[in-house]
Amino acid sequence: MSKERFTTFFKDLQTTICSGLEMADGKGKFSSDQWEREEGGGGLTRVMTGGQVFEKAGVNFSAVHGQLNESIRKSLGIEASGFYATGVSIVIHPVSPHVPIIHMNVRYFELENGERWFGGGIDLTPHYIVEEDARFFHGILKDVCDKHSPSYYLKFREWADNYFFIPHRNETRGIGGIFFDRLKETDEFTIDQRFDFVKDVGNTFLKAYVPLVEKNKHKAFSKQEKNWQLLRRGRYVEFNLVYDKGTRFGLETNGRIESILMSLPELASWQYNVKPEPGSLEEHTAKLLKKGIFWV
Repeated sequence: MSKERFTTFFKDLQTTICSGLEMADGKGKFSSDQWEREEGGGGLTRVMTGGQVFEKAGVNFSAVHGQLNESIRKSLGIEASGFYATGVSIVIHPVSPHVPIIHMNVRYFELENGERWFGGGIDLTPHYIVEEDARFFHGILKDVCDKHSPSYYLKFREWADNYFFIPHRNETRGIGGIFFDRLKETDEFTIDQRFDFVKDVGNTFLKAYVPLVEKNKHKAFSKQEKNWQLLRRGRYVEFNLVYDKGTRFGLETNGRIESILMSLPELASWQYNVKPEPGSLEEHTAKLLKKGIFWV
């Protein structure tokens, strides 16, 4: 029954988060798009566009099953091909450059041979990095991690730094957060304890994000700041299309393209050889897009 229990949690989490985001926006509403995957399973994609706070918000639930192709089995280092995967994936692109992009994914993966694990993470991509906000965000995540293991935060924070990194730009996608994968049952942790941690991460999303939205959504912004936002979105697109494992997994398992690419913003920009003005807020942010910053 574990598989069904995990799936039900992710379904309910999608509903809770969509309701919370609609309240934070005050105008936008999520549309719902039920879909089925030919090879097995399906999901519910919920998207808000044209909100007064969120330009595009995607909250995707999926529960899919079938056979893994050889390239995926090789990349995962597994031999079994039959699988079941379920989870929730979220990406929010706000209207204002003062409100950060946020991403969260929490998921469960099971193989036909009985091997099973949890994975996921949550990270923040401010267009303009504000140290106070970064400390708040990481403080929330550290509290969640510390509740379950004193080793989780440092380990998962470093994992996020390394995962959400754009090698060809030599910069991080944002200020990181936590990232984890292959959380299996061990001598130290039962599968239910792993699940309790994943539940707490999922339920932390609104607590970690909505206060930042409320703090920053009414700030005025200039054309220059909007232009910088579009450039930062461009870097976000580069990461998701080139490096993100979830995107690659979805494409290689014949997933639903609209749901896979919901993480991309409606508008982004690429300009040639952009260099921030010395002493500007843009330069300040660029200097902080690096690994190894301990916000808390």
